[in-house]
Amino acid sequence: MRDFSFDRKSIKTRLITAFIVTSLIPVILVNILSYYNTSKLVQQNVESMTRANLEQTKVSLDVWLDSYKDILFQVYTDDYIVELVDKINAGEDVANSRRLLRATLRGLFYTKDYVKSISVITESGELVFYDQLTASTTKTSWMDSISMSQEELYAAISGDNKTHLIPPGDEVVFGSNSCYLFHIGHRIIDYRKVGKQCGVVLVSIDERLLEEICASNTESGMSFIVDERGYLISCTGSEKVGCQILPPDADEEEKQSVYQEVVRETGLLNAGELSYYSVYDEKTGWNIIRVTGQEELIRGMHQQQRLLFIIIAVSLTAVLLIMTSQVTHMSGAIKGVVKVMGKAGKGDMDVRVPPDKSRPTEIETIAEEFNLMMDKLKKSVEQQKNAEIAALEAQINPHFLYNTLDTINWMAIDRDEYEISNMIATLAHILQYGISDSNGVVTIRDEVDWLRQYIFLQQTKLKNSFDCHINVEPEIMGLSIHKLLLQPFIENAILHGFEGVEGTHRLSVDMGREETCIRICIRDNGCGMPEEMVQEINAGVFRSTDDKNHIGMENAITRICMYYGEKADVQIDSRPGEGTAVLIRIPVTEDGGNV
Repeated sequence: MRDFSFDRKSIKTRLITAFIVTSLIPVILVNILSYYNTSKLVQQNVESMTRANLEQTKVSLDVWLDSYKDILFQVYTDDYIVELVDKINAGEDVANSRRLLRATLRGLFYTKDYVKSISVITESGELVFYDQLTASTTKTSWMDSISMSQEELYAAISGDNKTHLIPPGDEVVFGSNSCYLFHIGHRIIDYRKVGKQCGVVLVSIDERLLEEICASNTESGMSFIVDERGYLISCTGSEKVGCQILPPDADEEEKQSVYQEVVRETGLLNAGELSYYSVYDEKTGWNIIRVTGQEELIRGMHQQQRLLFIIIAVSLTAVLLIMTSQVTHMSGAIKGVVKVMGKAGKGDMDVRVPPDKSRPTEIETIAEEFNLMMDKLKKSVEQQKNAEIAALEAQINPHFLYNTLDTINWMAIDRDEYEISNMIATLAHILQYGISDSNGVVTIRDEVDWLRQYIFLQQTKLKNSFDCHINVEPEIMGLSIHKLLLQPFIENAILHGFEGVEGTHRLSVDMGREETCIRICIRDNGCGMPEEMVQEINAGVFRSTDDKNHIGMENAITRICMYYGEKADVQIDSRPGEGTAVLIRIPVTEDGGNV
């Protein structure tokens, strides 16, 4: 036998190399996936928080605008204002009515911050206002800044009963003060005659109100407002407020490009990759936009990645050192076991691996199993010698037995002992049937013929102490069945079922077709079995016992299960003093034979 050579360094090198390869590749993949997933998760969190903030900004915007609409409501529903406007429209005491109306508007002026002007345009074309930015009574601070004339403005507002939002126009400058104004307007309603056209009222509000509502401008992001027509309503630091920055039919790519350009022009965000989010306010028809920079997020992710690489490198180094130490110890243990195995390979059956508590558990298990295997191998070698002798004897015994029975049979015939001759011939046939291919498959006809001969011997032996009837449906005679399946049940009934029972002993075997099964019922009127034992057998539980009756039943049921699997079924029905019935079902295949 070839002598084994063992290179400890080779095994160590291979294990360490395999460890490095199998560790680094998953670590790199995990690192990449972790970085990607973390980036995606952080991005999703940022997006979720940004959208939540935009929703909150939208709610705040609606609340604030509703509070300013209250001022508007007080004006366009005030009966006194309606009366003054009617006088101006009718040309009655116009100068005094204008003065009184202006005084009334002034009284409402200071109820809210950021209100810069309250104006009324009458049906007759008169403009009456109170303007904080100018002391003039004939010219407002804002009328010339918007793109609509007074007539167009009146027509747009007076046509329905809705509140109208007018976007800012050019920047309004008076002295050292400058601002952008947006306006909310509504037609004046005379509830005594709702359909009558009286005039319209407009409240001009400083755009800085919107900037405060959207006040979340930081180094990483800023917010602004754009209406449905693409006009920039509010944006800190932008000179394009009041201008149309987008066409109404702009696509998402164009919107993103324009929004980023607007933000860059303000100089509030660093140049770099930007992302934008928007939420639509149904009440105002405005889009609230949030543009954020990605530099801080990317920088944080890179720092996390570098930290992760450092941790992985340190961990791999530490594990590599530990593994090198363990592999050195393990390779030494393997070398000792392999050395002993080499001796066994040369034919030494007495060699064993000595125990060593310092060896790894797995190698120690291999050593113990090797020792156990050697013990069994040595015992098997001795048993093999005995088996070879027994095999030679077994080749002679059947022929000797048949020849001997044949000689006795002719001796009985010479002495006119025909009953003995018949029994000997039957016994020879029974032995030959049972020994030859005992696990083979035969027809039901052959199995029944053999059972009749077996029962004949039992009846002769027991001096016809029992009656037996075998009933088989003719159409199943050609079906297949495994040999010697039924004999243990019949033997159990004859030898144990009738034991100690007086009267006529009866045994019946009924066989027939039942759908896809062969149904076999073996019934006796013997002593029966205890209920507990019947339940255990039906459940497949067999008690440990030396009773040959019990062992025979167990072996028979086990063989049926092995041959036919779950398709077979064996059920026992027995009561003490009433007898026993064994019901067996075995499957029939489509071609007529059973599986």
